[in-house]
Amino acid sequence: MLKDFQSFIARGNVLDLAVGVIIGAAFGNITKSLTDDVIMPVIGAIFGGVDFSGYFLRLGPVPEGYAGSLNNYAALKAAGAPLLGFGQFITVVINFLILAFIVFLLVRSVNRLLARLEKEKVEGNAAPAADPADVVLLREIRDELKAARGTPPVA
Repeated sequence: MLKDFQSFIARGNVLDLAVGVIIGAAFGNITKSLTDDVIMPVIGAIFGGVDFSGYFLRLGPVPEGYAGSLNNYAALKAAGAPLLGFGQFITVVINFLILAFIVFLLVRSVNRLLARLEKEKVEGNAAPAADPADVVLLREIRDELKAARGTPPVA
């Protein structure tokens, strides 16, 4: 099993995967900012200034000593109050949908590019078209005339 793991790690695909995960994490931060700072405020403005990330249900008592607002999701969560943050969940789902759509567009573009390159490769490797019959006949006549004069035919 250790040898299998070593051969798996030695493949180039693992390094490619690691690079993809790192870039994906950075891209996830960009998408999170896009969702939190651009899209959700617009959606909130459409629905009358609503911030979805602040929607929650309190599932238990507020910890003793908490002096903040009972409507502040982040503060209650930091204080350790049991909360059902469905608004934050909606924000995360929208974040995921944006990220999935962008990845879909990226994969679709790469697939189209690869298909186009493959098509060009196949067309480039295709045998050249046969010469028309009149060209073949003229070459035969030329070769016969050269043979009659004693010069070798041209290929």
